[in-house]
Parts: sequence; C-alpha cells; structure tokens
Amino acid sequence: MQSYEGYFEQGGQFVPLGTVSIPARKRAIVTILDEQPTQDEVLKERLAAIDEFFKAIEASDEEVPEFERVNFTREVDL
Repeated sequence: MQSYEGYFEQGGQFVPLGTVSIPARKRAIVTILDEQPTQDEVLKERLAAIDEFFKAIEASDEEVPEFERVNFTREVDL
C-alpha cells in the first residue's frame, strides 16, 4: 500500500505535493483531513478570484460604471 499527500482543487482534481506514479485502474481510498487551509492557501485563492474578476471585466463589451471612492474605515457621527 502507498499513500500520497496532496490537496483537491475546486474542480475536483487531486494535486499531489510531490511526483507520484500511480498505475491505472488501481483501487484507492481517499481520506479528507479536518484541517483548515493555511493563510497562504487562502490568500492564493482570493488573489485568483480577484484576477478572474478583472479578466471578466476586461473581456466584457459592456460599459463599467464609475463609482465614487468610499472609505469604510472612517468614523461617522450619526
């Protein structure tokens, strides 16, 4: 028996953390660990989403509306 460490991408593809050679048509057992993603993994995923967002905007032929700047951290008296 062999075991390989890696992770699953959003599309369901398994990405090993090293080079592996798995023969075709072999029975396998997959164990999903109860671990939280690292900060680097979360940052990488968020940056990829932002890149995808801007690529979609650039590929669109629709006019992108202008928004005025907003400062969400400033204090406001109500």
